[in-house]
Amino acid sequence: MRHPIRSLLLAALGGFFAVMAQAQPYPSKPVRVVVPYPPGGPTDIVARVLFQQVAESTGQQFVIDNRAGAGGNIGAEHVAKSPADGYTVLIGTTAHAINMSLFKSLNYDVQKDLAPVSLLTQGPWSWSPTHNSLPTA
Repeated sequence: MRHPIRSLLLAALGGFFAVMAQAQPYPSKPVRVVVPYPPGGPTDIVARVLFQQVAESTGQQFVIDNRAGAGGNIGAEHVAKSPADGYTVLIGTTAHAINMSLFKSLNYDVQKDLAPVSLLTQGPWSWSPTHNSLPTA
């Protein structure tokens, strides 16, 4: 297996899309993928690589929409105020979990207005229940 993380992500997204397809044909129109950071950064690169493959496998268009600013809040607010129909998705980061504590007021509620779909990436210093120790040098 050349790219185990990419394969795992595609399998997770494939499972999500399979469940959605049972309820209705999805996607039946282009999906807007909001990246709340500027083009060329790590979040943008992950989104572009992943959703290019998802587009190829589903035959539908996934449009990357960079909406940078305010620590990711501009993009997150746009998605939170979009219809909850699965056609506008956010590439969220840990910043979105932290921002509700950093900013006095947000125009959206992370916990009520957004719903997690899948874990896309995990860095070497990330903690998870299955790997609860930090890497050693």
